Amino acid sequence: MPSTAALTDKSALIEAHLPLVKRIAYHMMGRLPASVEVDDLIQAGLIGLLDAVNRYEDNQGAQFVTYATQRIRGAMLDELRGSDWASRTLRQASRQIENAINALQQRLQRPPTEQEIAGQMGMNIQDYFELLNETRGAQLVYYEDMYSATDEDFLERFADELTAGPFETLSSQAFKQALKQAIVELPEREKILMGMYYEQEINFKEIGSILGVSESRVCQLHGQAIARLRGLLRDWIA
Repeated sequence: MPSTAALTDKSALIEAHLPLVKRIAYHMMGRLPASVEVDDLIQAGLIGLLDAVNRYEDNQGAQFVTYATQRIRGAMLDELRGSDWASRTLRQASRQIENAINALQQRLQRPPTEQEIAGQMGMNIQDYFELLNETRGAQLVYYEDMYSATDEDFLERFADELTAGPFETLSSQAFKQALKQAIVELPEREKILMGMYYEQEINFKEIGSILGVSESRVCQLHGQAIARLRGLLRDWIA
């Protein structure tokens, strides 16, 4: 059982580094969308700080503030990924489709057909359709696109106030223009679908009625269109 002195030392460390948690949280907030709550980041950061206090050893060769900063940032990034509803499995499947489409697009110099995509992935068409169904709800941009597991200080690259942060970049006029051009390059049916869904705000069931296909088929086409767009915009979001 820890001694009273040890517990006091830990309490002192936590108290002394509370401002660090807030500083990191507000630093991150400057590069995140408004939907993220700073209190959620601070709460996650406090858990990271507590973990750092419990795990830190003087002989591990790092100053406590350095070690704590890594743990706090890591806990906040975990919170961001956890609040993004899409599972890691869904993302992996989405990226498999995206990579297949991108490889074919480069080789064929045109949007690949579904049969070609399935073949590139070593699947029959029905298995490919099932994979599209599993990835329904795939997003154009994930928090993880702004973070690399091998680059713990990714956000530091955007710390300079003169440098645009990742979400500022994605909201820029240049990105919007690139997105418009990418949509133009979609196959006609997917282009129409995206226009109805995002511009006219028609739901998938109604779109299916207009296109003469099932709601499930609309979901498949939507997921495929997102994968095509991610491939076309790879330089922006990867």
